[in-house]
Amino acid sequence: MNRLPIPSVETAPSASQPLLAAVKQQLGMVPNLMKVLAHSPAGLGAYLGFSAAVASGGLDAADRERIALTVAQANGCEYCLSAHTYLGKNVAKLSEDELSAAREGRSADARSHALLQFTQAVLASRGQVSDESLQTFLAAGFTADTVIEVITNVALNVLTNYVNNVAQTTVDFPRVNLRDVNRAA
Repeated sequence: MNRLPIPSVETAPSASQPLLAAVKQQLGMVPNLMKVLAHSPAGLGAYLGFSAAVASGGLDAADRERIALTVAQANGCEYCLSAHTYLGKNVAKLSEDELSAAREGRSADARSHALLQFTQAVLASRGQVSDESLQTFLAAGFTADTVIEVITNVALNVLTNYVNNVAQTTVDFPRVNLRDVNRAA
């Protein structure tokens, strides 16, 4: 049950209404996460701007969805796990096996696996990654710009995980239940 009310586009703060209307125009609906964020026009605006900036980076949709799934599982966010499973399947076209593996920070693809292992290192160490983790990631063919993009993707997903975990946002995507995995600290 939601611990914060979920306003409609019409009952959200007036400064949030045009942002929510733009989301509705783009997606055809307004996810509950956006409605919860709308309580703070600054928070909603920050999320939308951050999300757009991250999407314009060098990581493709499949990489971003894998990261989102790894982070959601680690942070115990059922809302984000459900949303990103849906997006991973229907937008990024990830297989069921890849969706499941990403929740555990794994992939059958060596490049994606290295990406998710570094994502888990960033999460587990709260950014205090070891020299070995960083060098392993770079040795897998990634560059400094990808390091920063992983960090920004992690930060974006931690933001939404924390909002949904605090609010206990009602899931409005096909529900995916959390499962026990070796979670990041």
